Amino acid sequence: MPLNLEDKKSIVAEVNVVAADALSAIAAEYHGLSVEEMTELRVKARESGVYLRVVKNTLARRALEGTEFECMNDGLVGPLVLAFSQEDPGAAARLIKDFAKEHDALVTKLVSVGGELLAAGDIERLASMPTRDQAISMLMAVMKAPVEKLARTLNEVPGKLVRTVAAVRDQKQA
Repeated sequence: MPLNLEDKKSIVAEVNVVAADALSAIAAEYHGLSVEEMTELRVKARESGVYLRVVKNTLARRALEGTEFECMNDGLVGPLVLAFSQEDPGAAARLIKDFAKEHDALVTKLVSVGGELLAAGDIERLASMPTRDQAISMLMAVMKAPVEKLARTLNEVPGKLVRTVAAVRDQKQA
């Protein structure tokens, strides 16, 4: 069923709003995936906070105009599914990478982060980025380390004294 003009305008507006707020975008070729597999991909996308949409390339080009993902316009060729990370930059990359491991028909074509178009192979690097919570915990561990080391060093002085006294006691008893 062909789309009328109003439907096209609403699709362009919806994708434009999502792209304007997104942190990263992935375009993957889905030719060869069954309906069940696409449904499974959509369910996983919803669970991981990724906006997933199959859009005609001409509509996608219009939707990406004025966003930082405008650099993807030249590569929008063939049947593509667009995945936009809403919460953390690596969410869409993790979703597409993990799903592509199980389904060879899903092939990454375009990767974009922060207005830069990356090579399709950089999806590995983007997918390995920590989530927001992981990054905060890593930062807190780095910040906490000097304080812990100071506490251990200060605790070592009385501990060493106790061990020395115990060694003297054991020597006198022997």
